[in-house]
Amino acid sequence: MITKNETKQKTQKKDIDKGKIFISASFNNTLVTVTDMDGNTLVWGSSGNSGFKGTRKSTPYAATTAVDKVIKKSKEAHGLEEVEVYVKGPGPGRDAALRAIRAAGIRIAMIADVTPIPHNGPRPKKKRRA
Repeated sequence: MITKNETKQKTQKKDIDKGKIFISASFNNTLVTVTDMDGNTLVWGSSGNSGFKGTRKSTPYAATTAVDKVIKKSKEAHGLEEVEVYVKGPGPGRDAALRAIRAAGIRIAMIADVTPIPHNGPRPKKKRRA
């Protein structure tokens, strides 16, 4: 049983040198997830989680900030050195997130675009008139 003076460690520290980064860039937000090679989530973050609200979440700078925070956490906690990057979605944070990963000093083994493309499925949403 845990008393007031004892603290329970939330997550175990895994020392992994290779992992996967999943970037989901929508028109409203950018989500970043770091996993081990089996797909178990180690660290995650988003533009909204990095302190941006409203339309500022969808900017490339917000995506860069989210990636920087996530990579800093994964380097400190897990010792990440090399990654495979999977990018999904049409949002403005795609390219900025890739540049931020490269600037952070992590080796990129592979970049894959896994944006889902329908083979003439349901009718798409109406076009934006911005």
